[in-house]
Amino acid sequence: MTRILWRVHRNLPDRRQRCATVLLLVLFLFLPALVPAQPDRSHPPALGSPPRLTLPALQHLTLSNGVPVLLLEKHTVPLVQINLIVRAGSLMDPPGKQGLADMTASMLMEGAGHRTSLELADAIDFLGVQISSESGRHTMGVNLHTPLSKLDSAIVLMADIVCRPTFPPEDLERLRKERLTEMMQGRDDPDYIASVAFGHALYGAHSYGVPKLGTDQGVRAVTTADVLTFHRKYIVPANATIIVVGDVTPVTILPRLERAFGSWKGSGAIPPPVPPIVPTAGRTLILIDKPGAEQSVIRIGRVAAPRLTDDYDAMTVMNTILGGSFTSRLNQNLRERHGYTYGASSGFDFRPLAGPFIASSSVQTAVTDKALGEFLKEFQRMLVMVPDSDLVRAKNYMAFRFPGGFETVSQIANRLEELVIYGLPDDYFDGAIDRILAVTKGDVLRAAEKYIRMENLAFVIVGDLATIADSVKSLDIAPASVLTVDDALGPLQHRAPGE
Repeated sequence: MTRILWRVHRNLPDRRQRCATVLLLVLFLFLPALVPAQPDRSHPPALGSPPRLTLPALQHLTLSNGVPVLLLEKHTVPLVQINLIVRAGSLMDPPGKQGLADMTASMLMEGAGHRTSLELADAIDFLGVQISSESGRHTMGVNLHTPLSKLDSAIVLMADIVCRPTFPPEDLERLRKERLTEMMQGRDDPDYIASVAFGHALYGAHSYGVPKLGTDQGVRAVTTADVLTFHRKYIVPANATIIVVGDVTPVTILPRLERAFGSWKGSGAIPPPVPPIVPTAGRTLILIDKPGAEQSVIRIGRVAAPRLTDDYDAMTVMNTILGGSFTSRLNQNLRERHGYTYGASSGFDFRPLAGPFIASSSVQTAVTDKALGEFLKEFQRMLVMVPDSDLVRAKNYMAFRFPGGFETVSQIANRLEELVIYGLPDDYFDGAIDRILAVTKGDVLRAAEKYIRMENLAFVIVGDLATIADSVKSLDIAPASVLTVDDALGPLQHRAPGE
């Protein structure tokens, strides 16, 4: 074909015609190379190795009042995240005042320095920054996210919120009403009911068994004096750590922090030790009546392990196989195979003390007993050595997505809180992927045998007992305790807040 085109070209009298044949010849010769080859769709492409995570070196600084500062420089964008952590949370709530820590954290944003609540909110909005307060069971925090250009003004607001809150009584009353309204609305929410009842079933009277939000009686009892005392006692330099991530260096950030927090004083108390957790023995089955409910909310679990267990990586890989991803066994069984639910999952809630293992789903009322049976089947399957394919899929799922949790300054600062709370080494996250990939089938089996022990599970089910009670009891999971919502959450108080 090429020879024919060349002969035609030589015999053409017109120059433009000869140019056209040359172009045609070039296209004929090179067009196959320009057309991409069709991909091989007979099998999935190989994944290759997971991406590596290597964080910049952490820098340890200290303010003049002794507050430690953990700095990670990230200069890709002109943003700064500052998280101030205080080692005090709902476990410090005194008896009868459950909800005090959470209320104190919220009240930090209700007026600080010379600004009222509305003036403080306006100042934050005017700068275009984000400042928030939050509380947990063991810690409390104030977080600042700001453009570098607004850092000087924003850090002043943050320092006022932490060090100089005003705690206006009228704002406490407003927040109290909001809390009580939220709790009252929770009585119509099967998920809320199940969560509260599940915590109490696992931990009893221990603080871990009380909702972080508090109780109706406790929230009603909190006074402005209580909030002020909690702040003076626990929100002090000796209990605090500052984490900074962003477009700053020690030379640029330390003077700013010193000006904002260096004069922060206080000789508050170190948080007291938390009582040990004594897991309940044997199975328990709690049925909570929600007449007319179209779905049944299921919570199954037990007290597991603290965050600093040597089993941590094996537990997380094992749970990924069981219920920690969309392709997990629980979700594929209850959702994809049987169509009982929109989703089923499981997970470990790691804490300084032994946190819970929780498996959960909301299923159609008519199949509540069948769904429970499938949960038990999947728990039992985990007590047999998993296939290689399940192990590889779970480890790849975890390893490939792990670096994605360290993309923004906010994400990084939040993850660095783990180093502070649990005393983990600076390079802990750099080695996380290697530890995940090192988990073996034997490790997974040992974790399942240790933490999904069939004889020590608590079952909490919220639903229409007139429809589901008999069929669930017939499974002979455990002797059933039948409760009303008032039994599970406590009766409502019919007096006005603050009386």
